[in-house]
Amino acid sequence: MAVFSSRPVHQTTLNRTLKKYPGLFGVPFVLIIVAASYGLTTFTQTRYDLQDQKVKQVTKEQELNLDRNRKRFDIREEYFRLSAAAEEDWEPKRIARPKGLPEWGVPPTEPPPRKE
Repeated sequence: MAVFSSRPVHQTTLNRTLKKYPGLFGVPFVLIIVAASYGLTTFTQTRYDLQDQKVKQVTKEQELNLDRNRKRFDIREEYFRLSAAAEEDWEPKRIARPKGLPEWGVPPTEPPPRKE
């Protein structure tokens, strides 16, 4: 079987240079990735700052109106309101039992006698 040489037939100067100095490809690539990361942080920070302004922006009129219409919170009043609402929402109804079933359900069956 023939042995093939590891050198290509037509080797360009770029191939020879990259083979001799592999950092010529790797270092600029890593530098571009890092620079792009720092460059994009400004854009993402601007995006989040604008979103934050939209959420926090309340006019003076809205702020005053919120304070004026506020009702004092009383836990007892809330308790009575919720308990009254719970009693009004439902009504107990008896469900018809199947024929032949006693009113208080089926009596428990006795276990079979043990064989010793």
